[in-house]
Amino acid sequence: MSGHSKFANIKHKKEKNDAAKGKIFTIIGREIAVAVKEGGPDPDNNSKLRDVIAKAKSNNMPNDTIERGIKKAAGDANAVNYETVTYEGYGPNGTAIIVKALTDNKNRTASNVRNAFTKGKGSIGTQGCVSYMFDEKGQIIVAKEDYETDADEFMMMALDAGAEDFSEEEDSYEIITTPEDFSAVREALEKEGVPMAEAEVTMIPQTYVELSDEQDLKNINRILDLLDEDDDVQQVYHNWDE
Repeated sequence: MSGHSKFANIKHKKEKNDAAKGKIFTIIGREIAVAVKEGGPDPDNNSKLRDVIAKAKSNNMPNDTIERGIKKAAGDANAVNYETVTYEGYGPNGTAIIVKALTDNKNRTASNVRNAFTKGKGSIGTQGCVSYMFDEKGQIIVAKEDYETDADEFMMMALDAGAEDFSEEEDSYEIITTPEDFSAVREALEKEGVPMAEAEVTMIPQTYVELSDEQDLKNINRILDLLDEDDDVQQVYHNWDE
């Protein structure tokens, strides 16, 4: 990623979102509801729910809020049914953008996502138009400031746990897994007491696009900010080299 830090990006994202913590909690709350519906309310028997709980904790979601969300999803047969929808499209200068949403109203979400692209002079494309430029991977970021260790020993621990790749950055370690092995690797590291700045299955761009034109930068930020404000939008992946 042309030498800049994924951890710094996460920190920036989290700080930016501190003002919008409610948005993060809404996102995770929906993920809890879906995980409980798919695999039941017992984290011991539901690895997807365990992953969402870990994500909730890394975003400082209080335990009682997590438990309330699980109970609500388990006990409410009439709970809202969320559907997963994915949109793909282009931002300025051919940047690739993937939007994943959990929604109870596909028409509303489609309209909002289209509007975000249009206002930033981008365009929605067909399914598959940009996803081939990304690899779906489990990604775990560990900040060096949170975890003092010998890099080689840590690498062996991660690879022994089933990781596919390990890299050391200036201020963090990055561990990559297949989507299928992500839960097992995350849990193995958790058992060893490894604190994680971020741990999730994500879409990693194969190449990055640099933007230097001021209008292009304004436009892509417009798209990303509007998507960020939408409660239905869970994740946005792009190949803009920030």
